[in-house]
Amino acid sequence: MAAPAPWTGRYEDEPWTGERLIWPPYVVGGRAGGHLSDRECRHLRANYGAKLSMIDHWFGGILDRFDRHGMWGDTALIVCTDHGHYLGEERASGGDRVDVWGKPMVPQFEPLGHIPLLIHWPGVEGGHTCDALTTSVDLHATLCDAFGVSATHRTHGRSLVPLLTGAAGSVREWAIGGVFGNWVQVTDGRRKYARAPDGENLPLSMWSNRWSTMPVHVRGIVELPLPDDRAWLDHMPGSTVPVLRQPFQAGDALPFWVGRGHSGQHHLYDIDLDPDECENRIGESGEAEMIDLLRTALAEIEAPAEQLTRLGL
Repeated sequence: MAAPAPWTGRYEDEPWTGERLIWPPYVVGGRAGGHLSDRECRHLRANYGAKLSMIDHWFGGILDRFDRHGMWGDTALIVCTDHGHYLGEERASGGDRVDVWGKPMVPQFEPLGHIPLLIHWPGVEGGHTCDALTTSVDLHATLCDAFGVSATHRTHGRSLVPLLTGAAGSVREWAIGGVFGNWVQVTDGRRKYARAPDGENLPLSMWSNRWSTMPVHVRGIVELPLPDDRAWLDHMPGSTVPVLRQPFQAGDALPFWVGRGHSGQHHLYDIDLDPDECENRIGESGEAEMIDLLRTALAEIEAPAEQLTRLGL
């Protein structure tokens, strides 16, 4: 989405005469690899800043509505995002430091995974910050808690209400994430460990009730292969939600987002000491602790055994 006037162009350091670039390429080494010029890099960042200013303006209208109608006393307001976007931040890739753009096949570094979360909670004075570890699935648990309802199937969130009211200083010891078919990661709030597939990146399966809508039709991108007679009706781990499960085997066409060539490229960062993720601490004593934590996290969310196998755990 391009930011319209009056926001467009306000952060350009010199006039831009060509067609506006409103979406970065999904590439590792955009500038270093010659995909983007220095001017194009600055232009992309300027457009991103223009969009943020536009969003800030219209969000201010929501806050004005809260003021106008006296909604602060009985209405919660939660602000968060889907994920971040790389805009040329330098991160580790294959032993080098390269500029990253969009959402390419790299571990979930902080610019992508450390999303903002702002919450107004009725009856709680504002202006406070909290450094407790949280993750997006906790929002569902928080809303269920607020309305006194329970989910009808297995979920993994923790209610944030104790944090919001000051009844607790933390609600979880770890958070898990990653990229389908690539790295699986865990963080304890200070250290982050992203483990890559081990060997051939198999066994790997697709679990979905959306086979009709998941295939992509983009020129140059391998489509998600349709299920065949190896598929069977299964359930999402830890739940009664029915899904079709299709295992992939050597030689199968794999979804375009399944990484190749990342085998054994594990990442370990101490975010407190190294917020820019410059020092991969793989091989240090802390790695064994994070491997154990990843095993614990995968067991708690009832990950299938094939997941641990493909990660070499």
